[in-house]
Amino acid sequence: MNLSYWEQHTWFDNVDFCIVGSGIVGLSCALQLRKKHPKAKILILEKGILPQGASTKNAGFACFGSASELLSDVKNHTKEELLNLVQKRVDGLELLKSTLGEKQIDFRQHGGYEVFLKKNEDTFENCEANLQMFNELLHPVFKANTFKLKTNDFGFKNALPNLIFNPFEGQIDTGKMMQALLKKAQSEGILILNSIEVKSFSTEAESVHIQLKDFDFKAKHLLIATNAFASELLELNVTPARNQVLITKPILNSSIKGTFHLDEGFYYFRNIHNRILLGGGRNLDSDGETTSVLETTTRIQNALEDLLKDVILPDHNFEIDQRWSGILGVGQQKSPIIKPISNRVFCAVRLGGMGVAIGSSVGKELADLVD
Repeated sequence: MNLSYWEQHTWFDNVDFCIVGSGIVGLSCALQLRKKHPKAKILILEKGILPQGASTKNAGFACFGSASELLSDVKNHTKEELLNLVQKRVDGLELLKSTLGEKQIDFRQHGGYEVFLKKNEDTFENCEANLQMFNELLHPVFKANTFKLKTNDFGFKNALPNLIFNPFEGQIDTGKMMQALLKKAQSEGILILNSIEVKSFSTEAESVHIQLKDFDFKAKHLLIATNAFASELLELNVTPARNQVLITKPILNSSIKGTFHLDEGFYYFRNIHNRILLGGGRNLDSDGETTSVLETTTRIQNALEDLLKDVILPDHNFEIDQRWSGILGVGQQKSPIIKPISNRVFCAVRLGGMGVAIGSSVGKELADLVD
């Protein structure tokens, strides 16, 4: 493919920073770089029409981990590591809100609830027994008790009568958030090109040689923010994990308001525009959902519908409006990988399903790696 003079000169000549991935991390990184380097040429490349992974496909949870998730995380993290993880998530959400404004992302702090099925009573009892420990552990972050019990007043069936509630959790409009990020980046003179996939790169003495499908170019620095797809360009411990989602058509007289977690966070649901958005279920087919293929499967979609019928909306007639999937980047540890690959190449990946919470701060940390 031969570029015109205008195409080459405008987009691909004298690039100071090339960022791969136009999701939350990539855009946040670009905005931070612009603050540090007001006159730099910053180019973002995105292989999809929209961000390919989860930035425009997530549920819009402004959360930091339910009680059962944190209890599970204690098995693989020290309490200090867990405290740091939660602090990073809280700080990231505050950075996102301050960068874009709460109104622009439609932030609403209705609180978060954890629902326990009757068959999971042991898990609930274990969480209940550890609530004081978590409240003490997280007190430095929230300056108040994080978790408390609340009665199930939402009409959930086949569930225990008590929920675990935290008042600090909120929700956002994912589409508005990404639109606001894109608008802010473009207003700062940051170049964004879609449907362009980076095939490979090599570091040279004073630049990085970047190979695309049809042509190549050079940049002074390369920053990789592709999260789940990082292993396509780098040898890193990042595993893609597909999460499937559905959303109902508008429902009359639903009392459900807030963000809800179920089964150690493997399922999650919320209200949005008089609808219920429900996602998860990858634990039903861990091998099959360890993939970067953006598809839905009958098995998991049926399980999500059953959860709506049997637990969440047992007394409502509902119809499914849309179904989709997003790809997370996960690993045994939940802390992201933010590090230099060489003196000119850097990465920030493996957000562990917490992209909304930590994406902004991870993008900032990525930019701060560059001299």
